[in-house]
Amino acid sequence: MNKILVIGGSRYFGKGLVTLERDAGNEVTVLNRGSGVPPRGVAHLVADRDDAAGLLAALGERTFDVVFDQVCYTPGQASLARRIFAGRTGRYVMTSTMEVYDPAPPTREARAYAEGKRRAEAVLGEESAFGVVAVRTAHVLGGGREEFTGRLAHYVERIGAGIPVAVHEAPYPTSFVHHQEIARFLHWAGQQEFTGPVNATSHGGPDVLGLTAAVGERLGRTPRHRIVAPGADDASPFSFDRAYAMDNTRATALGFGFGAVADWLPDAVGETADARWD
Repeated sequence: MNKILVIGGSRYFGKGLVTLERDAGNEVTVLNRGSGVPPRGVAHLVADRDDAAGLLAALGERTFDVVFDQVCYTPGQASLARRIFAGRTGRYVMTSTMEVYDPAPPTREARAYAEGKRRAEAVLGEESAFGVVAVRTAHVLGGGREEFTGRLAHYVERIGAGIPVAVHEAPYPTSFVHHQEIARFLHWAGQQEFTGPVNATSHGGPDVLGLTAAVGERLGRTPRHRIVAPGADDASPFSFDRAYAMDNTRATALGFGFGAVADWLPDAVGETADARWD
């Protein structure tokens, strides 16, 4: 049995990770600001991760085998975590994002988010007193109401209603991962010994036209499209006019077996449709 801390873990695939750790027989603690109560059998610490004194008070003398950080967005948060958890854990798994490579579309908000994650990765990995893994997640899909971004719902709603979807004329493929698969990957990464960044993505990510075709097939509707110019800011989510996909070679070589997007996407669409129209 390992002692596990999940920082965040109150929504979406973070909740899935907490449940996996608990069901594996580990001693699991969730730390957040009180935004969500963890499932039965999981301890709960309430603290603001940006408040050093409050964080230290909440942690007390606790130590952990693995810390999963679901909500590290800035180098300041990473620096504080590096100080607080030195001597408290041997392994630190940070949930990062594929946007660290170069966000698309490159809006000001997306660039700021990507830069924060990129710098947080660097701070945590710099001469840390524990092993650090930065899991760079692909676009996470599925989960019904748990999927709070609304990006898959964008397609389900429009295609279901016969509204044209804005796409580039020659869109590039991108990368996706199912919400349950990324939870499994994080759980697996916590058990390994490797460190550094690693990409987490299912095999065979489609372009936006493949995505709309899958949604249309699942809903029994023919997708309609509206073509937008390269660089347009009104393209739908996941429509990219430049290469924007990740390679999962490192994770695969390390031993994790990813599934294929084509195998789980219909169910993810169905979950989303059920959540929107039930």
